[in-house]
Amino acid sequence: MNVLIVGAGFAGIGMAIRLKQAGMTDFTILERAEEIGGTWRDNHYPGAACDVESHLYSFSFDPNPDWTRRFAAQKEILEYMKRCAEKYGVYPHVRFGTSVRCARWDERAALWNVELLDGATIPARVLVSGCGGLSRPSYPDLAGLKRFAGKTFHSARWDHSFPLDGKNNVAVIGTGASAIQIVPAIAPRVKRLSVFQRTAPWILPKPDRAIRPIERAIYRRVPVVQTLVRAKIYWQREALALGFVIEPRLLTLLEGVGRRYLKRSIKDRVLREKLSPHYAMGCKRILPTNDYYPAIQLPNVELVTDSIREVTRDGILTEDGKERRFDAIVLATGFQAAEHAAPFDIEGRDGRSLDTEWRDGAEAYLGTTVTGFPNLFLMVGPNTGLGHNSMIVMIESQIAYIRDAIETMNRERLKLIAVRAGAQASYNARTQARLAGTVWASGCKSWYQTRSGKNTTLWPGFTFEFRRRTHRFDSEAYELVR
Repeated sequence: MNVLIVGAGFAGIGMAIRLKQAGMTDFTILERAEEIGGTWRDNHYPGAACDVESHLYSFSFDPNPDWTRRFAAQKEILEYMKRCAEKYGVYPHVRFGTSVRCARWDERAALWNVELLDGATIPARVLVSGCGGLSRPSYPDLAGLKRFAGKTFHSARWDHSFPLDGKNNVAVIGTGASAIQIVPAIAPRVKRLSVFQRTAPWILPKPDRAIRPIERAIYRRVPVVQTLVRAKIYWQREALALGFVIEPRLLTLLEGVGRRYLKRSIKDRVLREKLSPHYAMGCKRILPTNDYYPAIQLPNVELVTDSIREVTRDGILTEDGKERRFDAIVLATGFQAAEHAAPFDIEGRDGRSLDTEWRDGAEAYLGTTVTGFPNLFLMVGPNTGLGHNSMIVMIESQIAYIRDAIETMNRERLKLIAVRAGAQASYNARTQARLAGTVWASGCKSWYQTRSGKNTTLWPGFTFEFRRRTHRFDSEAYELVR
């Protein structure tokens, strides 16, 4: 293969479409599942939806005039992705049910030898990892979790065969982005729901509503209107970066909105105190929702703030000595995003392991290429995540950069390209220096950081900055071998 793409989520599909539009068809996508979709295929828990507006959380080259809500639900996003894959002829390039075991660089041949789980090997000139940062669920280190006799599953591995309706007691561990959607969706269906909270999140009202048929008709007949709506959403979200990365004190204005929303929603003072965050807004992910506060006040719902001592055979024992019995435990505990690991074993020059290279925290040049790993490109790599805007903007920026790199290789008959160590080091030094002055460095612990406290997840700036940096392949930062 000229290009081998691993993963058929937004990144992999977008990369494939842009390659085809550039006249390149000698590529294959390896997908471990039996359908495309990535994060939006795997996260099908009750209430799953996006917290970025639909018109912006979609490919810029394929706007969808038929979104039914301002913030689309999981099923609608997945259907959009399938339509794009069908429309642009991506499906014939996908090998489903194909898992990658490892990839090894052959310096002499200037090829990646990609070994599959079934033992087969595919040589590829260029390897693109589109596995993303939300593909590995994070399981909590709770004593006794494996001995629980009831049903246990992670929010990203939801078991719909297990009927929640009529179950006496269900526990949800976590109060992050998944939990605030799951709790309102399942609370009316169970007899008793206990929500275990370690840290209260900052919550804002979600400006969601149905998109009226007349609006959808206008978008179909006058596409420029939808383009303007998308631009408006983009710049409104981009303005939030002023508080995240330029002057964190600006976020105190939003803190006031959050506190008023909490006070208006929760009348009970004791419960309101439990739900009050005690860290700077934005340090952790801000959660938009209209139904979490009402759900947490239902008579069959309990918010538990005591730490979990252990999981017993029948339930959960907290530090206050109280044991609660459950039929099911839902782990809404997020993903291993900051502790970047290679999506599969990757060995570069001189047998260097990518995991070993990243043992002190993942680094990449423009979040895309890594020193010592020629012809390898990472999608949604280190420090490309966002706290304020749509990840599709970052993904499309990386796609443009990678496509230009491949076109450069073809045009100039390059055998390999390898980012220079100095370019990567200086880029990451500047990135970490900028992160030090952001709200994410204001003192809280979050999934943006590694255990050592290094932020390997977020981009410390405006998305238009990143797009400007990646609009073309900067060959001067690379070793080029013809």
